[in-house]
This record gives sequence, structure tokens and C-alpha cells, in this order.
Amino acid sequence: MNKLLYFVSAVLFSSSIYAQKDGFWDKERATTKEITLSAGKRALIKTEDLPVGTTEFVYRITILDESQKLTSSLVSVLKAIPDPTGISQGTAGAIHLTSAISGDDKCTFALFQEANAANLFLKEGKTDRACWEQKEKVSKDAKLISSSSLCLTNLPNLWFGFESQNWVMNQKIVLEVVPWVDYKASRGWDKTTKNEILTLAKKLPVVSKLTKKEAFYAAFIENSSKKYTYREFSQLLAIEKNNAIEKLTEESLKETGEVKAYYDIIREKSNVAFQKGNYEEAISILSTEMFAKNRATYIDYRLLGDYYLYSRQFTKAEEMYTKGIKLNPSEIHFQLNLAHVYLFTDRISEAKAIHKKYAHESLSNSKTWIAQTKSDFTTFEKHGLPTDDFKKILRVIE
Repeated sequence: MNKLLYFVSAVLFSSSIYAQKDGFWDKERATTKEITLSAGKRALIKTEDLPVGTTEFVYRITILDESQKLTSSLVSVLKAIPDPTGISQGTAGAIHLTSAISGDDKCTFALFQEANAANLFLKEGKTDRACWEQKEKVSKDAKLISSSSLCLTNLPNLWFGFESQNWVMNQKIVLEVVPWVDYKASRGWDKTTKNEILTLAKKLPVVSKLTKKEAFYAAFIENSSKKYTYREFSQLLAIEKNNAIEKLTEESLKETGEVKAYYDIIREKSNVAFQKGNYEEAISILSTEMFAKNRATYIDYRLLGDYYLYSRQFTKAEEMYTKGIKLNPSEIHFQLNLAHVYLFTDRISEAKAIHKKYAHESLSNSKTWIAQTKSDFTTFEKHGLPTDDFKKILRVIE
């Protein structure tokens, strides 16, 4: 019966019965260390740093006589166990994790996740701050430490503290530790790091315009963690991070159906520059952020056409309005804008023809054609555009 206390059993089990965990035993970052411990003394062994994504680990401790050697490593034993569920579920066909051999010497030991607690054990033998303790004297032991253990709360650090129970002779202790690395967790996205991304998302300007904020936050976190590991994201240069955030924002808003709010912010930014008379800046914002990135809709063709019109780049304005008409033939505001271009480029007859055709129509902004024409003429005059032919048009529509 006592022997059962010194064995941890694992089994090969059918995936049709138990769902395997998605990860791997990290043999590359496993710990294998041997120490000689004097009678009645204590010693610490710091394991290799547990990698990001460690959700469980197996340790094996073996106390050997001077002439004894391990016949197989813990790493080799774990090759036959696909994942930690094989250890925790254990049924028939058990594979012993503990060593097949051990000496007569015994020790007690404890695990610590903090250096201060480990050093206190070394000096005074105190184990009250241990995350796991083996109080019974053993010559060998093995155990799976799961994600619920305090021993995994301060990655990558872990210390084993040993105390010899010999009165006279030294003892040889072999410690083996193999971490289980969960693929998803290895990307570094835990509750703390996801909260960092959530805080970032909440500060984005577009958030104030969203009706589905929670859905956006969830999508932003999900997309961030899929595209980057936490380390990759945190090490991006400022210019790289800004670009990444922009793409993640747009992608997340498309998923939640509110990407228009993001595009409207860009349009508002360009309009602010336009209202200040910074026409080239307004043109640059729309050209770079909407057209160059294939985001432009008919709305943007009209806006960019207006910016060109007010900056007296009439050929480019005409090009934008013409393309806008093709995108949305029912938007007669384009026809009015095109008539303005004809007016400023001495094509009065063509301008008059458009005004005659649509004089009794209403625009999508609920204004009548006549009211909008008069409003536009007033605005053109304020911006210093030529007013010589305005009366010719007004006589046609009034």
C-alpha cells in the first residue's frame, strides 16, 4: 500500500473517451539536476525557467546510493504519455513515473515560487510559504502539478528545497522537472495581458461612436491574440504598433458590423482640415486613408471631389464626381457638383443643361436642388471662387 504513495500512474487512453490537451511536453526546457546533500542539511535547486504557456509540470525526485544511476529519464517516460490527462485520468496499463530504483536514504522537500520564501527555507527550514510540501520522508517521488496550484503563479520561477533526513552520510538527489506547454497559453495571452489589450481598445477614438462596444472589445482581443504572441505585440516599434492597431481595429469593426464608424472618423478628420482651409491636408487624409487602402465609397468620391473643387483642381474634381456617379447613379448631388465644375471651367451650356434637368428635384440631404445651389454659391463666394456666372445659373432655376 505504501508503495502506491510513491507512484504516480499514467495511461495511454482513447481520444474517443477523453479529450487530449493541445500542447507538448517541453523536453528542451526540462530540468535535470543532481546534488550531493550533507547529512541533516538543506539545499535549494532552481529549475530551468518554466516557459510561457506552462500550465502543468511533472517532477520526479530520486535519492540514489553512491553506485546507483537512473535507468531512464523522466523525459523518456513521458514520451508514452500524450498529455497530462493521461496522468490525471490513470487507469489500467499504468506507466510508473517514479524511478525503478532508489537508495535507502530519505529526505523531505518543498516547492517555492518565490525566492524569498525559498531562501527562508534554506536558512531556517520554514515551509509555511511553500506552494507544495512533501512532509513524509521519501526515497523517491513523482507528481503532476496542475494549473490550479500556487506553484504556477510566478512563472518562470520555481525552486525545490530539500532537507536530508540522514544522521551521518551524504545523499545523492536527482531532480527532474518537465513542463507541459499549452499551445494557446504559450502565446502569452492570459488574463493580465488581455486586460492590457482591453485598456488599449477602450482608449481608441472610435469607441465613443460604437453601439456594440463589448462585442468590439471581444473581437479586438481575439484578433490581437490570434495575430501576435504577447511578446511579439509588446516588442513592436511605435510606428509598427500604430499600424497594427489600425488594422486590428478595422478588422474587429468589420466583424461587429460597425466599421462605418471608423471610416466616419477619418472623414471627420479630413473635414476638420478642410474647414480650416488646409485643402491639401484634407486631400492627403482621404487619399491615404480611404482610397489607397481600398476603403472608399461613393461618399468619399464626393468629399474628395469637393476638396479638389475648392482648391481649384477642377479636372480632378470632375474625375471624382464622374466616378461617384458610376458608383451611385441615384445620388444626384454628384450631378450638382458636376454642374459646378462646368460652371468654373467655362462650360456654361453644359452646366445649364444639368440645372434644367434637375431643378425640381430634391437631394439626399432633403434640400431642394434650388436651395442647395444657392447655398453652394454662397459658400463658393466665401472661399474666393469666381462668382461671375452665378446669375446665369440662377436665372435658369428660379
